[in-house]
Amino acid sequence: GSKDGTFKELQKLCNGDLPVKVVNFSRNFGKESAISAGLAAVSGECAVVIDCDLQHPPEKIVQMYRLWEQGYEIVEGIKKERGQEKKMYSIGAKIFYSAISRMAGFDMANSSDFKLLDRKVVDVLNKMPERGFFRAISYWVGYNKTTVEYDVAERVDGQSKWTSRGLIKYAISNISSYSTAPMQTVTVLGVAMLVISVIFGVWALIDKIIGRALEGMTTV
Repeated sequence: GSKDGTFKELQKLCNGDLPVKVVNFSRNFGKESAISAGLAAVSGECAVVIDCDLQHPPEKIVQMYRLWEQGYEIVEGIKKERGQEKKMYSIGAKIFYSAISRMAGFDMANSSDFKLLDRKVVDVLNKMPERGFFRAISYWVGYNKTTVEYDVAERVDGQSKWTSRGLIKYAISNISSYSTAPMQTVTVLGVAMLVISVIFGVWALIDKIIGRALEGMTTV
């Protein structure tokens, strides 16, 4: 979905000597779909998901690979700090991760999409029908995990395409997808409305019996 000539540059790499494979979408379907498409295309014994803006340091892949050689099946990049983010974005991110961690039942406060995955993990993710919030799905599947800390670097080029509206929509979608809290909220509200209705019903009947009710009020 990129409009800055990225695909043409990648095509040049594909036509060269490097073993590069590129998947190009018909339009921009978002990063979660892009990650899913990448994992569906990889054929190696392990795979790394990494942002293209180099805020995830590529040199950490070597450390991840060494840990994978030791038997770890998921090596996750953990942010030591979030870099030069806008204050409101940083606060929003903390609220979102605090909420989804509490609802989903596992801590995602410093998680990221920067991960190395063993072949068996990739195969399981590809078989799953869910295609949202890669960070939560890759954590949820289990397996032998470890972490690698990294500092979030400045973007090498370009600007983030995320808008405040898009981030809020993304947060609501993920919280509702990976938690039963919305359904539980509906249940609680339903019970509360039932209790209120019974109280008002009894109140209306008492008013009718003692002759205090306005005409038609009890029927309503």
